[in-house]
Amino acid sequence: MRRKASGADRFISVRVRPRSTRAGVERGSESGIIVRVHAPPAEGAANRECEATIAKALDLPRSAVRVVRGHRSTSKQIAVSGLSPAEARGRLEEAAGGGHRER
Repeated sequence: MRRKASGADRFISVRVRPRSTRAGVERGSESGIIVRVHAPPAEGAANRECEATIAKALDLPRSAVRVVRGHRSTSKQIAVSGLSPAEARGRLEEAAGGGHRER
């Protein structure tokens, strides 16, 4: 019997902090990933910068990363082409290793 993949199995969950003074990927509380972006959450600007920031952290082309859920929320589900979700999560956590922890 084949198990149906859940959203957590297919996507990466991140929290986005728009209007941040510095852009980048860092670890948050409870092993979550926070993506800080300069852009405001208007007209999709923060989503586009979130995708670009994640792509840069994963060393992938911008077109390989897209927001699939949470377009109007700070909690987002991200799809990454070319990597399994587990591999992408691992790379993001590695890239976030030097970041500050959310309080």
